[in-house]
Amino acid sequence: MPKPKRLSGSDVIEILKQFCFSVESQKGSHVKLIRFERDEKQVLLISKHKELKTGTVVGIFRQATRYIPESELREHFYSE
Repeated sequence: MPKPKRLSGSDVIEILKQFCFSVESQKGSHVKLIRFERDEKQVLLISKHKELKTGTVVGIFRQATRYIPESELREHFYSE
């Protein structure tokens, strides 16, 4: 069973930028990422901490799979 990688908030933001998300705003340690796909505004909220807990990484992964196919995201968030 693959394990979630140990990622920082900045790592996650860089991963999601590869999928055309961009930073819209930041309030405290939370960053709002957006992209427009087929006239739909897609929003993700990311905690920008030095090291995210594994549960947080899994939660962000699940949140992102609403917009990005799981097969494309898995390699960035999980190690074999």
